[in-house]
Amino acid sequence: MTLSQLQQKEIITINRGERLGFISDLEIDPDEGYIISIIILLREGAPLFGKHQEVIIPWEQIITIGEDVILVKDEKRVYDK
Repeated sequence: MTLSQLQQKEIITINRGERLGFISDLEIDPDEGYIISIIILLREGAPLFGKHQEVIIPWEQIITIGEDVILVKDEKRVYDK
């Protein structure tokens, strides 16, 4: 599966059913080539002028990758400022 295919899937938490958004980037282990985490951009405020915040979700928290959505546990999010 390519990054562009992953970016089309909405990220949803299984614990609360919260819609987080879509993948903006991946963190990849350069030595092994494995995905370490997915990165989501959250917007706060108006769509054009709102603040952006990155949410980093470790790959281990992904429960399943479906046809339209990616389900994740929402217990250990890392907010990058």
